[in-house]
Amino acid sequence: MTEKVLTVQNRAGIHARPAALIAQTANKFASEILIEKDSTTVNAKSIMGVITMAAGYNTVLTLKADGPDEKNAIDALVQLFESKFEEE
Repeated sequence: MTEKVLTVQNRAGIHARPAALIAQTANKFASEILIEKDSTTVNAKSIMGVITMAAGYNTVLTLKADGPDEKNAIDALVQLFESKFEEE
């Protein structure tokens, strides 16, 4: 299992568009990919799951991936977060 702690850096937080980008990116990989916020864990491949986290600006999240391409999956999602979902 690969884990990475991230902070939501875009001012609008994770709303519909970033959630869709997260799910689209996660669905490219075979690994199981989860996002944790406090005590809530959601499937990163589910747009609705990601939206329901209500992750605003500066929210700390933990990405977890388990499977054959877990490292590549985490790297792709980290890049998405670091680019601020190409919104800024």
